[in-house]
Amino acid sequence: MKARRVKKLDRHEPLADNAARIVRVRLKEMRSFGPGALEPQGTGAQHDMRIAAKRLRYVLESTEFCLGRSAATARRRARDLQDLLGELHDCDVMLPRVEGHLAELREADAVAVRERAGEASDLDPRLAARASHRTSYRGLEMLIVYLQARRGLLFDRFREFWAEQERAVTWDRLERAVARRLRAARERRRAAKRAEQARHELEAAEREKSDAASRAASAAADLQAAQRTVRGGIPRPGG
Repeated sequence: MKARRVKKLDRHEPLADNAARIVRVRLKEMRSFGPGALEPQGTGAQHDMRIAAKRLRYVLESTEFCLGRSAATARRRARDLQDLLGELHDCDVMLPRVEGHLAELREADAVAVRERAGEASDLDPRLAARASHRTSYRGLEMLIVYLQARRGLLFDRFREFWAEQERAVTWDRLERAVARRLRAARERRRAAKRAEQARHELEAAEREKSDAASRAASAAADLQAAQRTVRGGIPRPGG
């Protein structure tokens, strides 16, 4: 199963912010398989959930300190879920192998018994009773029964485990911790944007103030020059 892409990762942002984004995607990915995995024959969804739980566990092992106690709890439960689904998957892998091996032995014995019959018009049942693999059948059949029964037991354990985590809001608490972290990250970005805007406005105001001071100084100089000219042009008495 291909992992879902995590968007908006930024190497310039804090580890905790990027960790929260990854955890959010991995958690949503794992929970998305719940409806299918809770079906007794949902082997594909159960397998995908196991892989998703492993991915969630791995990222939490490296980053749980960023998200608090809920992350540590979720990491342990993701490990338990991975282990339980792994045992279930082992049964799913072994059952067809054992059934296939049993079918191969039966086919081989059927061919051998048919050859022993030679040109007979019918088959003597005693030939089948002496089939080469006859002693293996019962053991393999019992192994199939064991695997089927164990799979049923493990599936019941999985279904109860999942329900228990829902009741304990294990995944919801992690989701809320992630949401708080991402909300704080958004607020910081907005505050940084406001601070940058205020800095630009302050710089513009200071430039305007400097320009105004320069204009005032220039105007004062012009005024003084004009006043000197006016005084210099007034005729003296008796002139």
